[in-house]
Amino acid sequence: MPRTPAPPHRQSHRGPFVHALTGLLDALLPAPCAGCGADLGHLCPGCRHLLATTPPTPVAALPRAHAAAPYDGPVRRLLLAHKERGALALAGPLGDTLARAVRSALVPCPGGAPLLLVPVPSARAAVRARGHDPTLRLARAAAGALRREGLDARALPLLRHARPVADQAGLSAAERHRNLRGALTVRPPGRFRRSDRLDRPDRPGPAGYRPVLVDDLVTTGASLVEAARALSAAGLPPAAAATVAAAVPHHRRHRPDTSDR
Repeated sequence: MPRTPAPPHRQSHRGPFVHALTGLLDALLPAPCAGCGADLGHLCPGCRHLLATTPPTPVAALPRAHAAAPYDGPVRRLLLAHKERGALALAGPLGDTLARAVRSALVPCPGGAPLLLVPVPSARAAVRARGHDPTLRLARAAAGALRREGLDARALPLLRHARPVADQAGLSAAERHRNLRGALTVRPPGRFRRSDRLDRPDRPGPAGYRPVLVDDLVTTGASLVEAARALSAAGLPPAAAATVAAAVPHHRRHRPDTSDR
């Protein structure tokens, strides 16, 4: 019988060294599939097939917003393993899944300028506690997947929190929207690392790119709505939005294990 994955838990200040050590141990020691518990490595063929073939569907958060899969079963466990337990090897396949949602969301408006995948930011305290920024990691993996398919795509952490927000867990949809209203803003250009800069002679800065909002999970859509508002206020209205998973009413018997979506 497959082993049941350990329940998710919060990380406490996992630094780069810990993640590097975890990655080395992951490569040397066999581990059960994070999605189903089968003793076939971090991602078994069945769960990989699920990520690769579930048809993306529209979500109501924004026009042209698509999610690759429901937030349930193996998909839920894979996202939690990557986000909360630092299973960084899952970033590649989850990024491929996010890239499928991006392509699906852009079907009505193909072509045009290069794509700029803009992750919905997590609170800085959450990033410190986890030791990594899971949504930015997925955005970069998705951009890489799109480039392998011949699309001009980059990922950039363009948004940041302008003020503290309350923990969203347990809030109603209306309360989440009120909690996040006006909470995000576009980062000043000087705050980007050199490797993040997009300046090029023919398309200076992000103005020459089509922004696409990306996230790991959408529940009420409050985060996507606020992120779209912040980008639009900066003159960069998003062309679309995409997430790995969507929590629909039937799946809310599992409380989404993220507080800022």
